[in-house]
Amino acid sequence: MSWEQAAEAMARQAVACAGLAAGLCADLLDRAAADVRAGGPCAKVITGYADAPPDAAVPLRLLGGVHALVLSGRAPELARFYPSAGGAYRPADADACWAAFRAIVATERDALRPWLRRPPQTNEVGRANLLLAGLLYALRRLGPRPVRLVELGTSAGLNLRADRFRVTATGLGWGPADSPVVLPEAWRGGAPGWLREAARAYPEVAVVERLGCDVTPLDPGSAAGALALRAYVWPEHTARAARLAGALELARRVPARVEAAGAADFLAGLRPAPGVLTVVWHSVMRQYVPAAEWAQVSAEIDRLAVAGPAFAHLSFEPDPVDRGRFTLRARIGAGPDRELAEAHPHGLPAWTG
Repeated sequence: MSWEQAAEAMARQAVACAGLAAGLCADLLDRAAADVRAGGPCAKVITGYADAPPDAAVPLRLLGGVHALVLSGRAPELARFYPSAGGAYRPADADACWAAFRAIVATERDALRPWLRRPPQTNEVGRANLLLAGLLYALRRLGPRPVRLVELGTSAGLNLRADRFRVTATGLGWGPADSPVVLPEAWRGGAPGWLREAARAYPEVAVVERLGCDVTPLDPGSAAGALALRAYVWPEHTARAARLAGALELARRVPARVEAAGAADFLAGLRPAPGVLTVVWHSVMRQYVPAAEWAQVSAEIDRLAVAGPAFAHLSFEPDPVDRGRFTLRARIGAGPDRELAEAHPHGLPAWTG
């Protein structure tokens, strides 16, 4: 077992958290890396997962499990540092916060172990900013028609309700004004011209079907499902947590069908629907799909692209060459992929050029 490999994964994730304004998580993971090297409680709890590949995101699994204990009221000493639980965190609190975190990992090992068996599922609502932009771009290209939304790796299916979100930016205000989910300041420097034009042309989208797949889907209407989704939002990101709460409210109002299936098998059973625009979209999930299965996914997308009169494939994923870039790409029908925008990994803000 490579404890050094596990410690390095903790340290790398700490750097990523620091770069995404999650200083609390960054400080905890820095100390967790040292604890793993020393054979402390963090090493013991991840036993069996130390050799997991980077895409398994073991550090995020551990953070999520501990956060769930905080949100459930089972870690009051740690909760006082977690903004998500009404606490507050300053760099000066790092030592005390770490002591409380380490104590929870040591005493709640049995509660944390199941979290190490499940992939992180943030179901990041902010990424709908890019997906909606792609949808409006497709409608502008293909003309008005009802939409069938299909999402791969949909987790709890929250972004299958994205047409009910409100997106705002300089030059852009789209979606229901009373939506419980608001994506503010969505575009750096203002929305691009093509998006403003599309939003004016299509102030509403008629979604007639919402379906998705996930290997381990979460039920947003259950207490356990909602807790898992909340736990994977970093505790200092209160704006993200508020958007998630709004999306959970929408999920209770707007039905969607989510199947427990891999992306390739799910798409193999999908057929064109006459009279509608079928949109297959996904966001930051491709890294969790084995290469062989993704080749099948690509083949099924090719099939759908030529089988129906109106089809679009939209993706918001890390750039295949520069993994630090997250790009929105759109394919209309059997045409080529086109890069439309780039964005923050959580979807806000986006930009072009």
